[in-house]
Amino acid sequence: MTAVRVTVPASTANLGPGFDCLGMALNLYNIVEMQEASGLEIIVEGEGAGSIARDASNLVYRAATLLLNKAGYRPPGLNIRLINNIPLARGLGSSSAAILGGLLAANALSGGTFSSAELLDMALELEGHADNLAAALWGGIAVVAPVEGRVRHVQLDPPAGLKVIAAVPDYTLSTAASRQVLPETIPYRDAVYNLGRLALLIAALSRQDTDLFSVAMQDVLHQPYRSALIPGMDRIMQAARDAGARSVTLSGAGPTITAFACEREADIARAMQQSMQDSGINCRVLILQPDHRGAVWSRL
Repeated sequence: MTAVRVTVPASTANLGPGFDCLGMALNLYNIVEMQEASGLEIIVEGEGAGSIARDASNLVYRAATLLLNKAGYRPPGLNIRLINNIPLARGLGSSSAAILGGLLAANALSGGTFSSAELLDMALELEGHADNLAAALWGGIAVVAPVEGRVRHVQLDPPAGLKVIAAVPDYTLSTAASRQVLPETIPYRDAVYNLGRLALLIAALSRQDTDLFSVAMQDVLHQPYRSALIPGMDRIMQAARDAGARSVTLSGAGPTITAFACEREADIARAMQQSMQDSGINCRVLILQPDHRGAVWSRL
């Protein structure tokens, strides 16, 4: 019986000013193993082992059945094994990884009918925005924009030697809750501020110029509003800058805080962990690198 394995990277979205339009894949991975079976069995190991659903509401299974229905392929059941390394509900793309893992595994089982672009469109039906999805699917840095119901994207190579230091608190924060604190409208000057930073960031990334990050990753559209949900966020970010980070941002909807550096990553990690502890928050700090390959699958 055919069995497949899919490996999907974590991702950090927004990168400061690129709200819902920028994402970067990271070298932290979830694995989905899937094969046809007589019924549904879901095994979860690692992150979320005690909380992730093991029935038809499971996100990996929902993504898989979405694709299988579109393909007209209906196995009697599925055996799914999830090996999770991406923290859940922390702003590191765990839901995108689950969705893509289910879609790619089901696509492989059903004969590979759908292209990567079609898989992204399907993923959007479950996720709603493409920044994490496109980064995790193709690797590197994804620049995305919705155009007439489809996603247009450009992939950029991350700067050589870039490290991403992720301070992951021990509490969760859902994307829905993090979006609820955002205002319905923003001042014109704030839109102009972010447009300038985003343009500068894209130029910096295109030139592999991390010296511009300290200015180019500034943001006033989402991070100031979300800081109320993350104790000590401003102090933690400043501690990372003082320790040598080129820039510091909220990872996606949070609560993970990411620092970007090309050196002194261990010093930055210690400073972020100490600052979180001083704010009464237990955390783990991961020193990561950009993933360049994106999601991949193989037969077992």
